[in-house]
Amino acid sequence: MPLFTPISYPSSDGLSLYARDYPGSGGQARLPVICIHGLTRNSLDFDELAPQLAAMGRRVLAVDVRGRGHSARDPNPDNYALSVYADDVTGLMYALGIERAVFVGTSMGGLITMTLAARRLDLIAAAVLNDVGPVLSQRGLSRIAGYAGKQPTFASWDEAAGHVRDINACAFPSNPDSEWAKWARRAFEQRDDGTLCPRYDPGIANSLLNGKLPATSLALRMAFRRLTRQRPTLLVRGELSDLVEARQAAWMRGAAPGMDYAEVPGVGHAPMLTEPDALEAIRAFLARVP
Repeated sequence: MPLFTPISYPSSDGLSLYARDYPGSGGQARLPVICIHGLTRNSLDFDELAPQLAAMGRRVLAVDVRGRGHSARDPNPDNYALSVYADDVTGLMYALGIERAVFVGTSMGGLITMTLAARRLDLIAAAVLNDVGPVLSQRGLSRIAGYAGKQPTFASWDEAAGHVRDINACAFPSNPDSEWAKWARRAFEQRDDGTLCPRYDPGIANSLLNGKLPATSLALRMAFRRLTRQRPTLLVRGELSDLVEARQAAWMRGAAPGMDYAEVPGVGHAPMLTEPDALEAIRAFLARVP
């Protein structure tokens, strides 16, 4: 039996969007979880975490944000914006009749969660922010800008895995070759001519490259405070993160003293959330959420 059911749903502007729907294991009904990936990533990043969350008795929806994975590419790159992404998530919840959910947002997925908190806090029961917040390090943003939006192509999966390793080895120095091969399959797809290309529209990087995704903003700081003061929130940080460094983490913990916090040793931006420390923190956090 497949672990998930692929679903499609329409955006308000007519795009076909995609998500993976993992059924909960049964037992007492609990709020579902919506997992949202990072800037250049897709729902495959949760292919190991989602089944573990579903085994806790929760339905899990792992989305492909517009322009990524199986979701349609937007002909207007200006729509690759946090407010539009938040509206798309709202549309998914309406389409499936979900009134509230727990959000797990990695990097950009966490920014989408905070944006949703500013617009529709009633939809959020609790949130896990994975290596992201309203104050970010310019060092990490610059590193991401160095590769986001570029469309390299490769002739073999070994070449693609090498490229993924080159980009991410600074954050995951202990990853074996088998892990890079797995990551390449998540990040690249094979064209009809056999070449491998990234699973995203290069236009998704415009907001970062043109300065519309700054290291901080008043709107995001206000959204973060609203979220953390009114909803249970867990911040997960990679010990080696260059996007949420110690200084940014300290600011967030000071601004939200009631927020749960977990640090994942030996990894950077962003933890896969299947690391023992991350998974233990998420399990404990979700145990307190209906």
